[in-house]
Amino acid sequence: MTLISYLYPPMNIKAISSNVGKALLVNALFMLLSIIVSAADGMDEAFSPLLISFLITSITGIFPFIFVRHSQENSTKDGYITIVLAWLMSFIVGMLPYILYGGEFTLVNAWFESVSGYTTTGSTILTNIEDLPRSLLFWRSSTHFIGGLGVVVFLLLILPDASSFKFRLSDLEVSTLSRYGYRYRRTNVPRIMLSVYIGLTVIEILLLMLAGMSFFDAVNHSFSTMATGGFSTRNASIMHYDSPVIDIIIIVFMTLASMHFGVIYAMLVRRSFAPVKNSVTKYYLKVIMVFSLFITLILMFQGGYSSFGKALLDSVFQVVSFISTTGFGNADNALWPALANVFLILAALHCGCSGSTTGGLKADRMLIVFKEIGSEFKRRLHPSSVIRTKVDGHSVNNDQVAAVFLYVVAYAFILFILFIAALISGADISDAFSGTLASLGNVGPGLDGLGTMGNYASQPVFAKLIYTAAMFLGRLEIFPVLAVLNLAYGSISGKNVHIS
Repeated sequence: MTLISYLYPPMNIKAISSNVGKALLVNALFMLLSIIVSAADGMDEAFSPLLISFLITSITGIFPFIFVRHSQENSTKDGYITIVLAWLMSFIVGMLPYILYGGEFTLVNAWFESVSGYTTTGSTILTNIEDLPRSLLFWRSSTHFIGGLGVVVFLLLILPDASSFKFRLSDLEVSTLSRYGYRYRRTNVPRIMLSVYIGLTVIEILLLMLAGMSFFDAVNHSFSTMATGGFSTRNASIMHYDSPVIDIIIIVFMTLASMHFGVIYAMLVRRSFAPVKNSVTKYYLKVIMVFSLFITLILMFQGGYSSFGKALLDSVFQVVSFISTTGFGNADNALWPALANVFLILAALHCGCSGSTTGGLKADRMLIVFKEIGSEFKRRLHPSSVIRTKVDGHSVNNDQVAAVFLYVVAYAFILFILFIAALISGADISDAFSGTLASLGNVGPGLDGLGTMGNYASQPVFAKLIYTAAMFLGRLEIFPVLAVLNLAYGSISGKNVHIS
């Protein structure tokens, strides 16, 4: 059985192509906004690249509506393929403005910047960010804003509520862990996410402007903060502003962006802090406080900091930046003691809460892992007792526990494989490890030359491709990508792969 004969008959090409087309039109909308920015700046050097990219993206997105009749019939397989194709096509059209602009954007570099933007990783190959036209900087930040919720969540917003395809995509794109915290109908989840997302973005823009940022910088940094991305309009990231007030504002919004949006929505609707008192949120905030305290002490005793207040501010900022997978920098972590960077790496491995815009393992999974380990110790001490792992008083069933441990094992295995591949590509051991970890967790900065004030420009070409593969796997939480690869393997090998 050939690849074409296997893939095409079972798939609903009509549904997949039309919905991927809608996702591309979302990208075209933000390209149009970037063109407007360019026109406002007197049609800067990025005007033509953005205009051509907009036309290509729009035509590609509209094409299915002209030549493909819509069909409501679909399957879970269609859902997986739609998700993967929507992301991949977004990466491709997203790199067009970079390629057409030129400069540092070789083909691989443009691909890297595009994938990093959409997956909200925030790594960059640029050595002089401030040299880019403002319209291209806005497009970079826009890829964060689109990718923060996910191109498929934007797609969910424009699909009819009664569409069975919408139900399937909602189940696949919004993780199981995050759905538990909403307690709302599935069809309302995308709207809740978008309302919190846009609302917090607008508030942050206003606060950053009051703190002294220009409107343009405030918009771009707010896009990056709420997407937990990390692209900045400045070479020195947030350190450029040298403002404790700006640091604190961004700390607050990085923290909010990495919390469950359902919890934030419930808190606003009920006008109460009660929803924040759930186990996952309390655990997550405690991890931030503990890591920040340890790093503050390390900076005071080993890092050359003379002011406790400055050490505390820098440590909290960097911990929240890493654990939220944002990747902004208000200090150069490459100059910090090794022990402080160990805690930052642990933060990058841990990451924020499900139902947010963060990547990584997620606090929800880590909490269940630790609780299950504690429960297992109790079972060993009291073999005759029935001891269950509980979160907020509710038992976590064995299937859920198994799914969490399976994901953690898969995450660790993929991290190891990609780390070895990065080493083989020619990256040194520090860059290979921290770059792979930062990419799979969608964090961005790593250690040494890949730190908060560094970039990925000098990395080997193949290593850059490895990092982008890690970004993609991490953003989609591994299994949707593996499911589509499994389908392709089944078609090539002639095996009948079934996904229900």
